[in-house]
Amino acid sequence: MVNRKEKLFTTGEFAALCKVNKQTLIYYDQIGLLSPILKDEKGYRYYSIAQYEFFSVIELLKAVGMSLKEIQDYMKKKSPENFSELMRMQKEVVAKKRQELERIESMIHVRTKLIDEALHLDFNEIAFAYFPESTLYLSTNIENSTEEQFIKAVSDFIDELNRAQLDTGYPIGGMTKKEHVLAGDYSNYSHLYMEQPNPREGHPYFNAIEGHFIIGYHVGAVDSISSTYERLLSFMHTNGYQLGKYVYEEYIYDAVLKNREEEYVTKIMMEVIKK
Repeated sequence: MVNRKEKLFTTGEFAALCKVNKQTLIYYDQIGLLSPILKDEKGYRYYSIAQYEFFSVIELLKAVGMSLKEIQDYMKKKSPENFSELMRMQKEVVAKKRQELERIESMIHVRTKLIDEALHLDFNEIAFAYFPESTLYLSTNIENSTEEQFIKAVSDFIDELNRAQLDTGYPIGGMTKKEHVLAGDYSNYSHLYMEQPNPREGHPYFNAIEGHFIIGYHVGAVDSISSTYERLLSFMHTNGYQLGKYVYEEYIYDAVLKNREEEYVTKIMMEVIKK
């Protein structure tokens, strides 16, 4: 018989204190991670209040990504010095996780802002706009690439965005040189790009040329985009402009927002110069 004056907790009581189910404590006991301080002759488990701190550390280490096996390995060689070093290492892990969450939060903010803006656009309208200089992260040169080369370039670009944490939430776009657009070769991109509001050193950035743009929207599949380009070029000439160095193209609505390709919306931004 256990004397309750010793202030021990049954498995159920200790589980309630730790806010887990009894099976978690039983499992921890089975793998030798956290065993009760006492088992009576009937097999009942009892825990002390001191073991709550031990349980809290286990949950803390799990929360920062350590596996139960890694926690077990630490417990086999625990000491004040090892615990201090472990906490220092986990502090670095938490700092990295915080940075990643802040980056994800920023991406969500950007995507929400872009969608909210798109909801108020008239996709039949052609507009003039002045763009201040913005910084773009570029893919490798894909001008005149084969379909196989293009697919690989897209894959490599996305991999690099993820690896270098350069995905800012802005859409992936394609920039096309003036000569290809004027020749009707609208999808012969020179580079893929993603806008970088806070560029970091060590990456092949491109500073978009500050200036005036004609902006239009293509609704539908990409194989019919030539009609929209022709409409924009006609509008450009009618208003006394000539095409600048690049045309930029990016999705407003894509497979994330629409089920049918006929409902996709592509934003086309033509850099223009007054004749």
